[in-house]
Amino acid sequence: MLNKAIAAATAAVALLSAAVAPARAEPVKNVVIVHGAFADGSGWQRVADILGKDGYTVSVVQEPLTSLADDVAATKRVLDQQQGPTLLVGHSYGGMVITEAGNAPNVAGLVYIAAFIPDQGENAVGLLSQVPAANKDMRATKDDFLYLDPAAFPADFAADVPVAQASFMAHSQPMLAKAAAGAPVTTAAWHQKKSWALIATRDHNINPDLERNMAKRAGSETIAIPASHAVYLSKPTEVARLIERAAKASSR
Repeated sequence: MLNKAIAAATAAVALLSAAVAPARAEPVKNVVIVHGAFADGSGWQRVADILGKDGYTVSVVQEPLTSLADDVAATKRVLDQQQGPTLLVGHSYGGMVITEAGNAPNVAGLVYIAAFIPDQGENAVGLLSQVPAANKDMRATKDDFLYLDPAAFPADFAADVPVAQASFMAHSQPMLAKAAAGAPVTTAAWHQKKSWALIATRDHNINPDLERNMAKRAGSETIAIPASHAVYLSKPTEVARLIERAAKASSR
């Protein structure tokens, strides 16, 4: 009887200890990257390679850029394929997308790279109007898709990228539907989830002052890099290190 009582007491203590012990944080090892307008996800390969060597599983969303809803759906499609908590990264217009898509339950944190960080009800066009324009080279097609004037693209988007590469990007840029640029975010995920922001201080596509203002409002942990809008191409190591820092801090 005494042995049974001791065994029962031991089991009870073990159960109580398990109940009160803090849960072990699950490391964030998945990274989903959402590109912006005027450049597709292929430019993120160097960042993805660095993250991959450090043990992260990286997926890059190729959004259609036809509407904000379509781009959020494309991102959620990739998020649904992840096993475990995921860090969501957005560049430029991709910041609009991750702010909405980041409400998915498996998103542990948000990283904005030279990106829009909208609040509820805000759209990219409205945010751009808050500060002086970084350039005046945006054009629209007859059917209302936006693009950067190819002659101005290297200076506006990728001034610190090799000229030949920037020129190719200028003539292969994916266009953004004007409706997507004017579509408002309905729920801003950064209100509930921790965020990080990289400010590209030599950005001539989004005014760096706007990037700073949005990051401050969101309470994002922020770093500043002297780079163009294409900072993920010109400074891949710095971008990857910020993503890794965010992933480690987002483990749960």
